[in-house]
This record gives sequence, C-alpha cells and structure tokens, in this order.
Amino acid sequence: MTLPPIFEHKDARLGTFALRALDPAADAELLHGWVTHPKASYWMMLEADEAEVAAEYRRIHEHPHHEAFIGLHEGRPAFLAERYDPSRVELAGLYPARPGDVGMHFLCAPTGTPVHGFTLAVITAVMEFCFSDPHVRRVVVEPDVRNDAVHALNAAVGFEIVEQIAKPEKDAYLSICTRERFEAARTALAADAARTARTARADRDAQGVTR
Repeated sequence: MTLPPIFEHKDARLGTFALRALDPAADAELLHGWVTHPKASYWMMLEADEAEVAAEYRRIHEHPHHEAFIGLHEGRPAFLAERYDPSRVELAGLYPARPGDVGMHFLCAPTGTPVHGFTLAVITAVMEFCFSDPHVRRVVVEPDVRNDAVHALNAAVGFEIVEQIAKPEKDAYLSICTRERFEAARTALAADAARTARTARADRDAQGVTR
C-alpha cells in the first residue's frame, strides 16, 4: 500500500512536489536504482545491492533521530530526502549545534529527460518541508567539498559555507541556512521566475507580430 503524502509544496512552473514516509521494504527496489546510478556517486552507495539498500533504510527508519522520505512530483516518485538531528547524526561533535537545528540530504532520481530548474525546485520543496516545523531555525548540511553542483544549489536557497570539516568518509563544507536567509532567497527566486516568465511572454508576443 502506498503511503499518503505528509507535505506538499506548489511550484509555480513545475507543479506539485510532495513527500511521503519511506517504506524500507516496499521502496528498496526503487531506491536501489536511484542510489547506484553513476550520477549518485556522492551518495556513496554505488556498489550496494538491493538488500544492502533495504538494510540501510531500515536502519534509518528505526533510528530515533533520522528519517527518510520519498519525494513525489505530480504524484510520481522523483527524489529521496532525509531529515536528521545534526547534533546526533552526521555532525555529532563536529560543529556547535544549536536548538532548532535540523540536517537534510536530498537526491533526485536519475532521468534521461532533464527538466530545467527541476533540482532547484526539489531542494526548495525539501527546505520548505524542513521549515514547516516551527521549531526549526536553521538547516545544516555537510556536502562533499568536490560537489560543485550542490554547492551552487545550496547557495541559491540561502546556505552559507561556514567551514571545511573532516568527516570519516569525506571532506565536507559545513553549510548553514537560517529561516530568514531561506525566506529572502525564496523571495529572490520568485522574482527571478517572474522576470523570466515576462521575458518569455514578450518573446512569444514579438514572434507573433507581422513584419
């Protein structure tokens, strides 16, 4: 049985994004295809078999401070998201945690037909989900220092790189986004989208003029 969404976010251009709880057994085959794809190299599960993927997400499912979700786009599975307490998971002892901190990971499903702006829409939806909890004041992440694409996405939604840290599995940029910085970034992104839409409409109108 497919679990119902627990959160929805409307993107003005790309439609509805939602999250539902992840079922480690039922979703194992789907997840295996995502996390072992070459484009998911920073997820560090390229060599995992389906049983190992199921075991990892069963561990997360049972963890008191870590959660995983299947992300949906227009009702279809399209991304993976995780939410965790960074003072206890991933960053325990590696940064000065504050009350109201939450950590997150996200991974878009591989596709042969990329959609412009899709990954930015996904990270925005995940950030909206994190900040939908009124107790959350900051989102904290620790991407691999080599992952330039995600650093650019993080910056677009309001993250600031605080420092480089050494984790057992990677060198990472500790990055933090406050609620206020996210709200400012969201406003700027909406303004950019409106300008792009106006330009596109003007181009279409100009193409319809008889010369």
